[in-house]
Amino acid sequence: MVVLHGMLGSSRNWLSAGRDLADTFHVLAPDLRNHGGSPHAESMDYPEMMADVVAWMDAQGIAKVALLGHSMGGKIAMLLACRHPERVARLIVADIAPKDYFWVAHRVNFVAMNELDLAGVHSRDEAEMRLETRVTSGAMRKFMVTNLERAEDGQWRWSINLPAITAALGTLEKNSLTMGDQGDRFKGPALFVAGGKSDYIGAEDEATIRRHFPAARLETIGESGHNPHMEAREKFVALVRPA
Repeated sequence: MVVLHGMLGSSRNWLSAGRDLADTFHVLAPDLRNHGGSPHAESMDYPEMMADVVAWMDAQGIAKVALLGHSMGGKIAMLLACRHPERVARLIVADIAPKDYFWVAHRVNFVAMNELDLAGVHSRDEAEMRLETRVTSGAMRKFMVTNLERAEDGQWRWSINLPAITAALGTLEKNSLTMGDQGDRFKGPALFVAGGKSDYIGAEDEATIRRHFPAARLETIGESGHNPHMEAREKFVALVRPA
């Protein structure tokens, strides 16, 4: 199984769920471009990131996988399944739909991150405190500062390529799939897992999901928000495991 993380995330976000799934799969979770330990690039759109994943699979000698993607990673996973169906035995998409989004909260968060003066920051806790006036969610602040690391000179810096991700926000909000009669389709098995407390997938999205993924099964974890792999890990893992 190959797992693709969401925006501002990394493979670290999947350590617990990945360990749980390791009793069924050989789980691999690469960092996407401009995230985690992967190389930085000036541009990042869905075709580019899909090509990154395919090239990485080729380099690893992996021909076919169960492909799991969360949020932004789910948009990449959907595109890869549609464009390279021979590489995907099964698709799992966590709390994202094939449609355009306008992430107001994301845009506010990115303004706050870009305006944070790291020169005077002495710890992640201090950085989190300084973000408090702009980012109301404590969980989001903690998540954001996981992307801070110390440079060799002891100063804190963003490990992500913050300028490139900020510049790409408008592109990343868009649907990764093409619509219409000749649009992207994946006929293989697909599972979409929505968080009941999240507004990323709604009842109105089911028809669009099935247009692209005719064999899709849709499940909702009522007590979870946007991160079912963390907020309701046991239920999420149980859904992802083959029946």
